[in-house]
Amino acid sequence: MRFIPAILSALLLCAASPLAQADSKDVPASAAAVQLSFAPVVKATAPAVVNVYSQRKLVDEQAGNGFMQDPFFQRFFGDGGSFGRPRERVASSLGSGVIVDPDGLIVTNNHVIANATDVKVALADKREFEAKVLIADERTDLAVLKIVVPDEKLPALTLADSDALEVGDLVLAIGNPFGVGQTVTSGIVSALARTRVGVSDYQFFVQTDAAINPGNSGGALVNMKGELVGINTAIFSRSGGSIGIGFAIPTNMVKTVVATAENGGAAIRRPWLGAELQDVSPDIATSLGMARPEGALIVSLHPDSPLSKAGLKRGDIVLALEGKPVETAQELGYRAATTAIGATIIVEYQRKGDRKETQVTMIAAPETVKRDDTLIKGPNPLAGATATNLSPLVADELGLAADTSGVVISKVEKGPAMRFLKRGDIVLEVNGAKIDSVDALGAALADSQNIWRIAINRGGRVLKLTIGG
Repeated sequence: MRFIPAILSALLLCAASPLAQADSKDVPASAAAVQLSFAPVVKATAPAVVNVYSQRKLVDEQAGNGFMQDPFFQRFFGDGGSFGRPRERVASSLGSGVIVDPDGLIVTNNHVIANATDVKVALADKREFEAKVLIADERTDLAVLKIVVPDEKLPALTLADSDALEVGDLVLAIGNPFGVGQTVTSGIVSALARTRVGVSDYQFFVQTDAAINPGNSGGALVNMKGELVGINTAIFSRSGGSIGIGFAIPTNMVKTVVATAENGGAAIRRPWLGAELQDVSPDIATSLGMARPEGALIVSLHPDSPLSKAGLKRGDIVLALEGKPVETAQELGYRAATTAIGATIIVEYQRKGDRKETQVTMIAAPETVKRDDTLIKGPNPLAGATATNLSPLVADELGLAADTSGVVISKVEKGPAMRFLKRGDIVLEVNGAKIDSVDALGAALADSQNIWRIAINRGGRVLKLTIGG
């Protein structure tokens, strides 16, 4: 379901030790209590929040009509040399980040540094450092940077258990909105487990009414103990400015990305369910005799799925993981993603009206077929795309169903493919030849043609393209 009346900006919105403070959530009992200040929390946390500046090179295709330089198009339209060459320009972006390790490990949003050729970090004391990107994870919209400050331990925030948050808890958002300098706003946790936000693959967010604006992306959402509970990521807005509906990635998801960086990994290995899931609608709940809609309905299972190996079947409804209730399919995906590969967890589910439980050992998605990433070259309309054999691992990376097979376009960087293909397209046929492997695709594209007839599956729809003539 999409937010139609409003624009959701996945914006370039773009520890110091926890405070010695009683863990109390009592309503203020006196006028003096009402006048308490957030200043101690800010003093303890603000030094760990940084500004992140990134630059990336863009090719101005309009200036140079760059596609006319491609040999494939020159076959049909003639030499495009007279149109000139594409011009490069530099685009800059500004965001925020949070120091999570005294040795210079920083978490920010992936969209703040995506495709950057140069990344700099400015500390709260205005010193600037070149940053190395250790991890840039599009699926979680998180990135981990590293700066080196010799002979110094930096102020860092402690990552709290975001599952301990409750609606109504006081929180502070710290970042650099509009590039005006570090700013602090206050609010409460408005909602938990928000989904359908569309910012990352794992649609599970902490919602807050603390003001978040452009430049806040990657900044800190902290609790009253000075702990990090979320990374500010997006706002729900008609104008692009804050209207009191902001979203933060919970720290329990942040922990998995940080742990990968600390262990020297460049890519995140996530637990894999190997299942197609859907929300339980009111109609489904009624038909199954449930008191209310809850849980994630298993629509299909891959043969290698850990759920299948633990005895779950198509039609079962997953209700809880490790005692934590599951309300939606997105929440199940989030809960699974924040567990460790190799961990054994208790899964509660419903089958034919009976509540059951089983133990599931989490595994990574298997690579049942060698991926064979291949950059397509030559005078054909797919040149510039990277084709990959599908396996559960590749399907998981691209957000496709676990049992999807064949050949998928995993990257589109240049050439004529930019006009016809998108990442995640599955190539079905080329000039009548069925495509079931990268080798088969290469053979079908090897013959020079004046007309190309290509069938692709894009998001469940089969598109038939006729190119040339």
